[in-house]
This record gives sequence, structure tokens and C-alpha cells, in this order.
Amino acid sequence: MARIDQTPFALDIVSLGHDGRGIARRPDGDANAGKTVFVSGALPGERVMAKQTAKSRHFDEAATVEVLSASADRVEPRCPHFGVCGGCVLQHLAEDKQILSKQQVLIDNLQRIGHVQPGTLLPPLTDAAWGYRRKGRLSVRRVEKKDKTLVGFREADPRFVADLSVCYTVIPQIGEKLGAISALVDAMDGRRDVPQIEFIAGDAAVVLVFRHLQPLSDRDREALVAFAQAQDFAIFLQPGGIDSVHALWPETVPLSFALPQWNIELNFRPLDFIQVNAGLNQKMIAKTLELLDVQPDDRVLDLFCGLGNFTLPLARVAREVVGVEGEAGLVVRARENATHNALENVQFHAADLAQDLSGLPWMRAGFDTLLLDPPRSGADAVLKQLPLKGLKRIVYVSCHPGSLARDAGYLVNERGWKLKAAGVMDMFPHTAHVESIAVFEPR
Repeated sequence: MARIDQTPFALDIVSLGHDGRGIARRPDGDANAGKTVFVSGALPGERVMAKQTAKSRHFDEAATVEVLSASADRVEPRCPHFGVCGGCVLQHLAEDKQILSKQQVLIDNLQRIGHVQPGTLLPPLTDAAWGYRRKGRLSVRRVEKKDKTLVGFREADPRFVADLSVCYTVIPQIGEKLGAISALVDAMDGRRDVPQIEFIAGDAAVVLVFRHLQPLSDRDREALVAFAQAQDFAIFLQPGGIDSVHALWPETVPLSFALPQWNIELNFRPLDFIQVNAGLNQKMIAKTLELLDVQPDDRVLDLFCGLGNFTLPLARVAREVVGVEGEAGLVVRARENATHNALENVQFHAADLAQDLSGLPWMRAGFDTLLLDPPRSGADAVLKQLPLKGLKRIVYVSCHPGSLARDAGYLVNERGWKLKAAGVMDMFPHTAHVESIAVFEPR
């Protein structure tokens, strides 16, 4: 591999990329004049000194060494680990400008990938920008050179675990105790056998799930229990797959979160999917119900429904709601949540949403409105086989603007729908993650 010249060079940043890096072009007179350069730590309108970190045929990558001319939107990052930890990439950009940059990513994707444009741009949804993250996965690595065990997110270079003392985006019960968690693991006999720790928080409990590759010693188990008691955590162990997860202390843990606006309480298990940002989640549900405009006599189909995060609030306003999810365990919990909330007008089904659904009894009765909340891969497989005639409205909640844009293009350009409105939601402030919502109506 050819050696990369590390000599700093000046660049003018013209825009912000979808991954939070500044975009520049090699200046005239450069041997690679006009070549695109992605620059970490740089903002549009800035002139920076940068050093090259990687190169390919079509673009180069670089890191900011010095800001020669700063953007008015630049702020001092709050976190001492910003720039090393890969968890955040936008802390140097003012919060109100972060969400506008994500809005531009959505618009660009809709136009470039889907060849569509929303009739209306919805106002961005935002909530708490710090201490919001109630679910995540921490990597663990014993580093002999440092004589310590690192517990944190991956660095910008994902081969390494960031040496974190604090994280301000994670809920304080976790983010302020990373040092204590690191010291706990470092003192364990099995410290080299713990590759990750997952955390998840309900309204009344914070859970740590320790993945371990070898059985833990009695001493380690005792240390984990003592730590849980001292720090007010519940601790689960995961010696194998998802089904191996079990409580270490206490024996029973009440894991749930409330949606007060709809008088709903959702129970969940430690490795279940829940929306990361509790405050934003409630605003997102309210906006989704508003856009669906469900009437009391409507029958609603909620695809990729998970635990019933949208399904159960919908059941408070619709005649009937059908939730469908591919993961059977989540469907079991969703049914339990319907019973727990005394909702009898909702049914849940497990189904592979990439396969033919037409012969299933719950599909044949028809629906008035459709809600989609798919994973990053999007909903193209299910949209291509759904009978959309007769639907009054489709609302699509997306965690990836590229797949939303592709699916919006299909609905508009091949199925004859119109993209009435779309907008962004800041589920993950300070990261480049773009959450969005779109509403479609028959043309």
C-alpha cells in the first residue's frame, strides 16, 4: 500500500456529508485538483488545515488539524472524548443547526434516490439533546499496554475501543459511571471473557447485560451483585445467544416505560428493541397519530410493530389495529402488553414481511390506514406485495433516509401515491443518525 503524505494542507469546506464530515475539493494547483475530500471535524464555510488519513480512486479522507476560519455555527464540544470516540460526530455544530443538516440529508436523499419531493416540509421534532440515550451497547477490551480494561463505544477507527471517563449523551446513571464499570470489569477473573455490556433503562430500573464467553467464577458473580446493589443497577448475564439472558440480581426486574398521553405502559425484556430517546419517542407517536388522522371506525395496519410502541396508542383511537412483526418473541410481549393495558381491539401476528401475506386471514379484511416503521433496510419487499387500493393514508417512520427515499420513489412513481409531507426527528442528537417521518396519500 502506498504511503499517505501526512503534510497538512488547506481546504475550503463547501458542505456537510451524510456522515457528519465536511466536504471539500482539492484546490487548483494540487496534483489531484477537484478530487473530493471528506474532512472529519470540519463544517461548511470553514477553511481548515487538514491531514490526509485515507485515499481511494474517487475521494480522499482527512482530519482537521487546525481551523483557520471558523463557521459561526461552530461550538465547543461538551465531551472531552469528542473526535476520538465514534459515538458522536456533530458536537462541534450548534444543536439547532444539527437538525437542519439532517433535514438537508433527508431532502437530498428523497430527490437523488427517490426522485420525489414532499408537498410540505414538516417542522423538525426535537427533545433533550443530552442524557437521552436509554439503550445501547458498550464494547469491552482489556488493553495490556494501558494495564486497564476499556469500556465504551468504538473509536472513529472501529478497531479500537474508546477510553471513556464519561458520556454525556447516555442517561447519567450509565454515562457518569463508565469509570466505575471499567474498574469493576478490570478486577474480575474473567475480564478477558467479557466482550460487551448492553444497557437498557425503563422508568424504574436500569439494566446491565454482561455478555461472557466463559462461565464466571463465584468471586466474579459476587462482585457483580455487590456492584449492582451499590450502584442501583439490575444485572443480567448472557453466556450464549439471546435466549440465554437471565437475571443475576435481583431475581425479578420491573422493566417498563409509560406513555402517559395514551395511558399505556409497555413492559419489555433487556435485549428487546425500544426507541432510544424516551422524550422524542412520545413526540414521534403523537405526530404519527396526527398524520395518520385515524377515525373511530378505522381499521389500521401497523407493520414492523415491535412491542406495540405505536400499535397500542393507535388502539385508543381506532376501531381495530393489527400489528405485525417478524420477531416472534416481540409479538409475544406485544400481546402481553395489550392484555396488560386492557386493550381488546388490537391483535398481533408474527410474519415474515418479505414473504407473501395475501393468504393470511387478518390481511383479507382490508384496512383504512397503514403505518410502517421498518428497520434500516426499509419496507420495499412488503410494499411491493401489499394491496394499497382503498387505503386513505400511509405513514412511514424511518431510521434510514436512503431506504425511505427508495420506498417513497416506488410509492410515488410506480404506485401512484403522492408524498404529502416529510420531516426529520432528532432521535440521536450529536450523531449523524437521521430519523424521519413521511405521509403519503392517494393521488
